[in-house]
Amino acid sequence: MEHIGYDYGVSKSTVCESIQWVENVLKKDGAFKLPGKKALKEAPSANEFIVVDVTESPVQRPKKNKKPIIPAKRSAIP
Repeated sequence: MEHIGYDYGVSKSTVCESIQWVENVLKKDGAFKLPGKKALKEAPSANEFIVVDVTESPVQRPKKNKKPIIPAKRSAIP
């Protein structure tokens, strides 16, 4: 949803609301119907899929300090 929102310039919540709206409209229409969860579970499948969430998440890291650590010792060395 985040990627779709980014592509269309809307928020993730707007994408979620739009998906729910479409789902509700399709449920009300008699021509569109999905089998229940039990029917999908019992259906034999030659392929198995594993879905892995690889969304990047920010990691807090310490800021790099470019100042000398011990300036007094460096100036004392000839």
